Amino acid sequence: MRTLLKLILKLWWRLEVRGDVSALGAGKTLVIAAHGSVLDGIVLGAVLPPEATVVLDAEDLRSMPARVAARAFRHETLTLAEPSAVKRLVRLLEAGGPVAVFPEGRVEATGAMMRLYDSVAAAAARTGVTIVPVTIAGLTYSAFGGAPGMHRRLRRPRVTVTVHAPVSLPDRALVSAKARRREASDALAGILHRAAVEARPRRTLFEALVDASETFGRATPILEDIKGKVLTYGDLLRAALALGRLGSRLAPPGEPVGVLMPNVAATVGLVFGLSATGRTPALLNYTAGPQAIAGACAAAGIRTVITSRQFIEAARLYPLLDALCRHRIVFVEDLRERFGWRDKLWLVTRARFAPRSLVTARNPGGPAVILFTSGSESQPKGVVLSHDGILANIAQMHAVFDFSPADRFLNALPLFHSYGLTACTLMPLLAGTSLYLYTTPLHYRVIPQVAYRRDCTVLFGTGTFLAHYGREAHPYDFARVRVVISGGEKLSPEVGLLWLQKFAVRIYEGYGTTECSPVLALNTPLAYRPQTTGRFLPHVEWRLEQVEGIDQGGRLHVRGPNVMLGYLRLEQPGVIEPPQSKFGAGWYDTGDVVSVDDEGYAMVLGRVKRFAKIAGEMVALEMVERVAIHASPQHLHAATVEMVPGLGESTVLFTTDPQLSRGLLHRSARLLGSQDLAVARRIVPVAELPMLGSGKTDYVKLKDLADRTRLALVASSGEGEE
Repeated sequence: MRTLLKLILKLWWRLEVRGDVSALGAGKTLVIAAHGSVLDGIVLGAVLPPEATVVLDAEDLRSMPARVAARAFRHETLTLAEPSAVKRLVRLLEAGGPVAVFPEGRVEATGAMMRLYDSVAAAAARTGVTIVPVTIAGLTYSAFGGAPGMHRRLRRPRVTVTVHAPVSLPDRALVSAKARRREASDALAGILHRAAVEARPRRTLFEALVDASETFGRATPILEDIKGKVLTYGDLLRAALALGRLGSRLAPPGEPVGVLMPNVAATVGLVFGLSATGRTPALLNYTAGPQAIAGACAAAGIRTVITSRQFIEAARLYPLLDALCRHRIVFVEDLRERFGWRDKLWLVTRARFAPRSLVTARNPGGPAVILFTSGSESQPKGVVLSHDGILANIAQMHAVFDFSPADRFLNALPLFHSYGLTACTLMPLLAGTSLYLYTTPLHYRVIPQVAYRRDCTVLFGTGTFLAHYGREAHPYDFARVRVVISGGEKLSPEVGLLWLQKFAVRIYEGYGTTECSPVLALNTPLAYRPQTTGRFLPHVEWRLEQVEGIDQGGRLHVRGPNVMLGYLRLEQPGVIEPPQSKFGAGWYDTGDVVSVDDEGYAMVLGRVKRFAKIAGEMVALEMVERVAIHASPQHLHAATVEMVPGLGESTVLFTTDPQLSRGLLHRSARLLGSQDLAVARRIVPVAELPMLGSGKTDYVKLKDLADRTRLALVASSGEGEE
């Protein structure tokens, strides 16, 4: 009967098993898997060795077909919430033979892994069994899955079972049994998270878009921009194919093509279309200025730039076009006129029915996009991200954070920033979650109204932008928002408190870099700690390098599947420089000073370059700003370093609060328990702080401003200090 069940699954569900299932029969083994469908237990019972026992919940056997199918293999009915669950699991494990359990204890209702019951981890820790994670893909969005918000359910999805390498729980002697149990449960969750990332299919961005359209339906609405038109998956596919076909005529294969476009659907289509045809889209930062734009194009070897005439006129970006006078400028408005009748015939025939056959870039490890560092401390560098690197980062985020087709994302962060591209745009589009694209994050009063009118449930932003939204929004504007994620810069505790009190929404802070596609660590509902950036994502390796003069934490080096292919520098245009640090090839030196506590939560203390040596001690400029924020939470503050003749390095604070004084700063420093050196030596009131398009403070302009105000101060008073 078991053989017949397996045959039926192969014929109907196209069941495919990857990995060595026969190895599960040796010794005591605990098989664990995420529970995305009520059929998961039936599938495991069919593919595991005959001596395996599958632990099922009563809900899994609610239907008559499920109860009939369960007769084909050994199984036990057990509710993991029962007090006796640990003892029963221990007896099953000690009896010998593999035991398969779903630690969530119920079918997932979010499309992502939910909480795990400690009873499974406790039983595993008590028996010391080998743990084998298994990933079941394909059934989550079927009629038997629990993921909400589906516009349609797949009748015959392709089901894949991946058996991963065996692992063991860490053996640590903790003081209390409760602590041991909690740590074992965290380790079990980490094992499942890593397995989910390992099981991701290796594909290109365009192939992932085609897969999403097949999974969720081409008629499913997925993208809306400021123009008000809602695009379905079919519309987005056609736009990507058409723009890719036109873009391929502008540059030879392998050549980067500059994209100077705002947050609109056409920009998304260009990213998918150009990368599918083997031309790498290089997203240019139109807020960086003419010199930075020209330098970026030179570093990446860009000869052709696609932009919009309407965008250039509306944003008054004529100086950028002047800086690109030696490049070929192509306007999307003119591209439409080049799409002739042969192209239209191609689009409605072959492109419509066989989009995969049109992909020329099929190497997942090849370049997908080129982004550019913000240039907040030096000349911008090109960052080459691969298809698999971006998709790995999406898989890493999806493994730890729940979102589903029932959600609706709001993204106003620019696509030329990796945060706005990967987390805020590509992730929802490839996960069946609808997305509203807004053109700029600077419209502080408009964006809360967009969230209200479009019923958005997930919002991304930087700490600065979220502070403005929180102050300007009506308390009901974010009534439907359930998840707010902050990244790009340090989140002020005052901003988090404002959102919690005004909107009853917790902000989850994350951390990442452009070079890492970008997310490295993230707070989640299942693993949250205030004043940290959460735990590192699965499959992110990290090491800390001791920095002289800094006692807490160290310089962070990381390695993982989401790390960039390499840099493009102005000194060697077009040559990719692979990442390498003191720990070897493939490691990326973030340049950030980070501390990690015993439970794996990371706290970013600041960049190595953003420390000042004062009176022989290292002072983090982040702490100087933190003291100012505590003293004046309603205003913006930014600190930098200046050289004072005869004294050496000193700190200067720029603030939008004209009443801020050093006396107030000293009082805040005492309340925070900070050293006196964290109080800025000089205070400069300004109308507004210089900012980059990504929402970060422009410290290059800030340093120039500090030098100018120092010279003006010396000229007017003849003194070196205020």
